[in-house]
Amino acid sequence: MTKNKEKAILNTLDAFNNFEKFFDSSHDLFCVAGYDGYFKRINPAVSKVLEYSEEELFARPINDFVYQSDKERTNTARNELRIRIPLFDFENRYLTKSGQIVWLLWTSIPIEEEQLIYAVAKNITHKKELEKERKLHLKKLTEINNEFKQLSYSTAHDLRSPVNNMLAIFDLMETEDIKNEETLEFINILKTTADTLKESLNEYIKLLNAQNQSETQLEEIDLKDTLDEVFLSINSLIQNSEASISVDFSEVQKINFNKSYLKSIFLNLITNSIKYAKPNTLASIAIRSKINNGKTQLIISDNGIGFDMDKVKDKVFGLHQKFSNHNDSNGIGLYLVYNQITTLGGQITLDSTINEGATFTITFKS
Repeated sequence: MTKNKEKAILNTLDAFNNFEKFFDSSHDLFCVAGYDGYFKRINPAVSKVLEYSEEELFARPINDFVYQSDKERTNTARNELRIRIPLFDFENRYLTKSGQIVWLLWTSIPIEEEQLIYAVAKNITHKKELEKERKLHLKKLTEINNEFKQLSYSTAHDLRSPVNNMLAIFDLMETEDIKNEETLEFINILKTTADTLKESLNEYIKLLNAQNQSETQLEEIDLKDTLDEVFLSINSLIQNSEASISVDFSEVQKINFNKSYLKSIFLNLITNSIKYAKPNTLASIAIRSKINNGKTQLIISDNGIGFDMDKVKDKVFGLHQKFSNHNDSNGIGLYLVYNQITTLGGQITLDSTINEGATFTITFKS
């Protein structure tokens, strides 16, 4: 035998040994199956995953180990292999010896002249479980969202009756007989507030009805006009609290958004700033718009009690999350604000320090 032939044989043996090591040590399932439907060779990973010995796996048709619901589909795929159609990314379930279900993702190549099928599979059971869990979470979130929408609709609808009653009473009142100017002013404030509330409720119900049929409507909104409507509805609260509010919309005057959402955002953030003012300190609120990296932002800041960001972290916009002992705290306002912004593709961030106020930055979708 020549040295060259000797070397070639040694190289072949080395390659074969390396292949054997790779075949036996792989975590993927390697197997060779015959056209007769039996395993001819498997690597240790097959026995480990299916929990059967090699002898048990060789002794029975492969389809015996397939999960009952997947047997017919697997037979169809195997028949296609026999007519020289390779199989890629085929998923099916197997039943282990202990009765557990495992998901396998197969790539199989038929070799007709050998009457053999060379196949490799990945165990994707964990991925399938995560996918199942994700679907359950999505289902629960959808149910919660539908319940919340129904509650919102019912609440808005039910509130219209007492508001209409209030307006009817104001219409019946003979204010010309009232001589006290302060009383007349209070009555006008109450009537204006009731009118605004009725308009807001009607808009909200209209919006909820529209959402059931199509996506939320966007429109070009004037920031100042919208904020003025909110100021009108909470005029008494602002006056009684003696809060000072500075507004600067010089950089951006109009945005493309949903008006009812924007009014709700203004309402929640402004009333929160007043509600959570520091003791013995008048609330000071700054509202401004700006362009940052080509995106429109709305920034609302105050000098209130602030948040301990190390404690609240990402929970601040969660439902029923309370960070104050205030009697009127219900953990819904910031949750609503967050959802109204993110539903339309925007973002909201909070920067705050205890007793140094809070700054909410809303970035609108371009």
